[in-house]
Amino acid sequence: MFRIRITKRQERRGWRSCLVVLTAIVLSLVLSGILLALRGTPPLVGLAVLFKGAFGSRFAIEDCLVKAIPIFLCSLGVAVAFRLQVWNIGAEGQFALGAVGATWVALSFPDLPGPILLPAMIAMAALAGGLWGMIPAILRQRLRTNEIIVTLMLNYIAILFLDYLVYGVWKDPTSFGFPMTREFSPQAVVGRIGSTSINWGLAHCLVLGTVVWVFIRFTRLGFELKAAGDSVRAARYAGIPYDRLVVLVMVISGALAGWAGFLEASATINRLQPSIMAGYGYTAIVVAWLARLNPLSIAFASFLLAGLRVGVENLQLDLQVPAAFGGILEGLILLTVLGGGLFTSYRIAVRRN
Repeated sequence: MFRIRITKRQERRGWRSCLVVLTAIVLSLVLSGILLALRGTPPLVGLAVLFKGAFGSRFAIEDCLVKAIPIFLCSLGVAVAFRLQVWNIGAEGQFALGAVGATWVALSFPDLPGPILLPAMIAMAALAGGLWGMIPAILRQRLRTNEIIVTLMLNYIAILFLDYLVYGVWKDPTSFGFPMTREFSPQAVVGRIGSTSINWGLAHCLVLGTVVWVFIRFTRLGFELKAAGDSVRAARYAGIPYDRLVVLVMVISGALAGWAGFLEASATINRLQPSIMAGYGYTAIVVAWLARLNPLSIAFASFLLAGLRVGVENLQLDLQVPAAFGGILEGLILLTVLGGGLFTSYRIAVRRN
């Protein structure tokens, strides 16, 4: 007989963590190839089309960067909450409320100059997303509710509220019946970088990513956040205000997702419409775990997941693969990364009795 013994590793993860993540990604691609083969598509051909469509041209890379911008900001916010072991699954709803808040400013004050209008749109988007994130935090403190369930349910409320606005009071009368607001004024649009299709939201990501990295690594609040995430009981014993930290991280998380909603509405679509809800908030969860909650790694993981989205679009056009394949691929990556985390954090030994 054999006995399996699992013990927690005491040494730092280091290269082992990177190896496990890479192995998990390769395994998810192998499983995806098997799924392609089951529907009659040659796996190697399908994966080649996937990667060529994602990274095979300048246009494809620019498209990846455009899609990576909202994914990065949502993932950054989710990672801040996850560090405290507060499971914010509501980035999708906070993204929607951020887009709604920015749109309200753009439609209400279209004649304001850009240096005033754009910061006002950012502030309203961050405020809307932050307040939406604060609701489950308050409910958790007061009523002991589960933030996973509450944030997930709030997603549907926020998305349906967005639909209510674009199908109703904000609907453009000249849109020939299509659900969308009127186009933003030029002052309310975040411009593009040079002759590329990449918008200046990329600079927002660089600044916000640096700010969050500095906050987590070099500030007292960042240290308290990490300590409380490691052990709630130890944090309370040390006098760390854990309840306030829960509210703080949920507000920051929601504000960053709301900022992403502003950029998507202003820089990418230039108006509000239902198609803005592309699932970036849910993809952010995969990215945050794939990057081990590290801001620098989140940037690379966001670009990778954005590339998979662009590649799946290419698969749809060339090989008629269903759009749901992208969601399947994201799910496989999440499951394999989470499964690989067992080998990163624990040592597994098989012994003969």
